[in-house]
Order: sequence, then C-alpha cells, then structure tokens
Amino acid sequence: MNKTVKNILIVIAAVIAGSVVNMGIIMLGSSIILPPAGVDPNDLESIKANIDLYEWKHFIVPFLAHALGSLVGGFIAGKFIEGKKGFWVGLVAGLFLGGGVTAATMIPAPTWFLVLDIVVAYIPMAWLGYKLVK
Repeated sequence: MNKTVKNILIVIAAVIAGSVVNMGIIMLGSSIILPPAGVDPNDLESIKANIDLYEWKHFIVPFLAHALGSLVGGFIAGKFIEGKKGFWVGLVAGLFLGGGVTAATMIPAPTWFLVLDIVVAYIPMAWLGYKLVK
C-alpha cells in the first residue's frame, strides 16, 4: 500500500479512536459530576439556557475528554505513521483543535475555560501522545 494512503488511513483511525475516547468520557462524566439541577447534558439548548448554573467543576469532564481524546489520537498517529511523524501528528492535533474551536462557537462556556481548553487540550496533548510513543 502507498505510504501516503496508509498514513491518511492511520490519521483517520487516530481521529476516530480519539473521538471515541472523548465521547466516552463525556458520557461517563455526566454521571460522575452531575450537571446542574434541571439541565439535560444531552440537549444543547438546555446547556445554552442554563450555562450560568455551571460551576468550575462542570468543566473538568469536558476538558479531560478533549485532552485525553487528543492524547490518544496523537499516540496512535505517532505509533503507526511511517515517515515524517511530526507532520501527521500535527494534522491529527489540528483536526482535534478544529473540532474544539467549532464546539466553542456552538456551546457557551466561560472565557477562562475556552482559553484553557484551546491552548492546552489539543495540540500539546496530541504532541504528548506522540512523545509517549518514544
């Protein structure tokens, strides 16, 4: 198989695996740290209408989901990519960052969380996943 095609397939697999980790943490997390009373965490409109009820603790799970999803994606890409791993891991990180920025425009959150999430959870964590392979 052509190396570039193989690497593209690995990037897709890394993004899917990282996304599964992300969603698994989000799904489990709402049962560990309960949302504010009256908020349906599965309903974006409910979150938007009640975001003022959220405390700092309610942002732990989304941050961990984003960070660990990116970490897993970076790890998988770093482990299986052939050739210039840094480029491909950077692509995985960029895809996760793009998803995070898109989510930040759709789901309201305090500025401190958005900055922390965008600056720390995506590119640095994917890069850390890549470094863990070594």
